[in-house]
Amino acid sequence: MEVFVARQPIFNRKQKIYGYELLFRDGKSNAFPRIDGDTATCKLLSNSFMSMGIEQIAGGKKSFINFTGDLLVKEVPKMFPPEKIMVEVLEDVIPEEPVVKACEDMVGSGYEIALDDFFYRADLAPLIALAKVIKIDLRLTPLEGIGDLVSKLSGKGIKLLAEKVESHEEFQGAVEMGFEYFQGYFFSKPQVLQAKDIAPSKINLLQITAEANKEDFRFESLEKFISRDVSISYKLMRYINSAYFRRVQEVSSIKQAIVLLGERGLRRFISLVTMARLAADKPDELIRTSIIRARLCEQLAKEKNRTDESELFTLGLFSLIDAILDSPMETLMERLPFSEGIKSALVKGEGELADYLRLVTYYEAGDWEGFAAMADRIGLDEEKVPVYYLDAVGWADSYHGI
Repeated sequence: MEVFVARQPIFNRKQKIYGYELLFRDGKSNAFPRIDGDTATCKLLSNSFMSMGIEQIAGGKKSFINFTGDLLVKEVPKMFPPEKIMVEVLEDVIPEEPVVKACEDMVGSGYEIALDDFFYRADLAPLIALAKVIKIDLRLTPLEGIGDLVSKLSGKGIKLLAEKVESHEEFQGAVEMGFEYFQGYFFSKPQVLQAKDIAPSKINLLQITAEANKEDFRFESLEKFISRDVSISYKLMRYINSAYFRRVQEVSSIKQAIVLLGERGLRRFISLVTMARLAADKPDELIRTSIIRARLCEQLAKEKNRTDESELFTLGLFSLIDAILDSPMETLMERLPFSEGIKSALVKGEGELADYLRLVTYYEAGDWEGFAAMADRIGLDEEKVPVYYLDAVGWADSYHGI
């Protein structure tokens, strides 16, 4: 049985990744999670640490994992390295003496505690005193109503995490109020404060990226493009020798790297490098998410035996281009030589290709109900998707490290 694990990024004030919350689902029988929290967390821990490897799913960052009161009392978190996990105490945990004592022991052993979906109650005082991080859901507790709470908690040396931050305005408001960490998809939305032109250098990169994904783009042209650019040549050598490829002997020449990657791999590489340059002034997670989406869309196309896997790769890669360039998607698509299928999916969310992108976004957000419905609509075996997702995460993280 496959176990579904997605990750949601947690940022610091500089929009750098601090960690990931791991989101869990237990296969088809649990399409709308109804299993108890103990079973869910145990399966998540078992599969994250023992089956798939926590380094792969969390990219070396701290993993925020939910624990029930029973699991805390049984000291289940102590089965895992304290530097790898943040012990998230669920909002419905009753702070009885056994729970508080277990948390005290864990803190004494080097573990860090986070309180999830926090609402202040006097009986939570013992857990508040132990907490490193307190998470406040902005959809349940809007910023304008929590000024006193923020002052009270931050005065205790606790780091506050704003959950479900959905816009740049909310992010900025939370920063100004004193929050240290931020979780939500504000980073993946364009920040269109006023009409602005795209710099000519970025237009050139955008066109190179689009051209590299055209079916009639010639291999020789790609080779010349790499040879003329020292930065891309250097990145190519780091990429081909990265851990993702697991080669016994290092590749030592540009020509050898080009041959090993092949035309399709080389085109993808150029696309990714130029896209990374476009996103140079944006949160790292934005380009990482674009790459994960591209790889996952491509893998889903292969699973369905589609002949347009290159088109689906491009769809995923450009799905956040409006946030990368802070320009409306419709305006950007007018400048790019994409198929009508890609443009319709990205601008209007319509057409067959849009279903694949929608499935990917449901998965990455842990919207398991939406994911299951979309997998059924496309005709995909949903239990195969976790394997493709983990491959995409590993591929993106290996690329992103070059």
